[in-house]
Amino acid sequence: MLPRIARLIATTTALAAMAGLSFAQSLPRQVETENYTLSIETVADGLSSPWGATFLPDGAMLITERTGTLQRVDMTSGEMSVIEGTPEVFARGQGGLLDVELHPNFTENRLVYLTFAQPRDEGAATAAGRGRLSDDGSRLEDFEVIFQQQPAVSGSNHFGSRMAFSPDGKLFITLADRFNHMNEAQNPRNHLGVVVRLNDDGSVPEDNPFASDGEGAPEVWSYGHRNVQGAAIHPETGALWISEFGPRGGDEVNIPEAGGNYGWPLVSAGNHYSGRSIPDPSTKPELKSAVQSWNPAISPSGIAFVPEGPLGEWKGDLLLAGLSSQAITRLDLQGQEVLGDERIEMAARIRDVLFDEKGTLYALTDGEGGALIRLMPR
Repeated sequence: MLPRIARLIATTTALAAMAGLSFAQSLPRQVETENYTLSIETVADGLSSPWGATFLPDGAMLITERTGTLQRVDMTSGEMSVIEGTPEVFARGQGGLLDVELHPNFTENRLVYLTFAQPRDEGAATAAGRGRLSDDGSRLEDFEVIFQQQPAVSGSNHFGSRMAFSPDGKLFITLADRFNHMNEAQNPRNHLGVVVRLNDDGSVPEDNPFASDGEGAPEVWSYGHRNVQGAAIHPETGALWISEFGPRGGDEVNIPEAGGNYGWPLVSAGNHYSGRSIPDPSTKPELKSAVQSWNPAISPSGIAFVPEGPLGEWKGDLLLAGLSSQAITRLDLQGQEVLGDERIEMAARIRDVLFDEKGTLYALTDGEGGALIRLMPR
């Protein structure tokens, strides 16, 4: 007979697998959009709160599970294998293992980057690190932390965090205000409620807006953000675009500029959870304006620009994964101008969206028993 702890683990694992199966089966088989009927195929399920994903050059996918595991997924069979060597994470509330990204020169150096909620004596904070994916793809070797959000604080909400490499090889990491410290988002001397910009080894670029003037932390690129969980590089301009959660309404898409103040918590298109009002962004025109905002909230997480491929009529548009909205939102873009938006109802919380090299759309559903799904026009 199995020991009690082993039986509990086995039972929990079985229940999680069953939950994943039933969750995947509850997804619609297809969804209707303005331009396409999209069929939905489950590639893999039974994931434990999947959060971020990226493709390897061989076509396999890396997926983070917020509970602390990095999975490698075979996109043909759906089989998953755990990659060892990941860091210890603070897997409470919204914390855990978050985003995953490859170095732009991965084929030469095999470096994989992770962001995660890091446990510290003072509480927890978001951190970023990198390790070399072993030749057999089974583990991260020599994992090192290259950035630590300062300060670490108590609480288990609002860690961000997405990564994006710009065309010049700089690494953007989106962070959050840690919920109970929202006013610090107006203080660029720390890392609460900011976007940071780093060299690929974690050092500070000399041309960062506060690198030499002492008015802000040298890593800070922009500030006045609340909880930024989406980041993507515009395919034509090379600019960073981000999605961030508002409070009770007021979710935003922004294009963060060097040294820009994006207003939180001085202004918002939403209100505090208590119902207390927040001044509208129009009352402080000196602050940077959002490209788009939503009220009521859509709870945007990962974002991706539509490339050439099966969804060619949407090329250049921005897709946003939606949690509370249980939808993928499409921003119809002409340059930086939003011509309109479309809500693609998914009947599931969507945590991330991404495209493979052929332009095929994939999404991660949120929570225990989450799934990796493929969406193809019929």
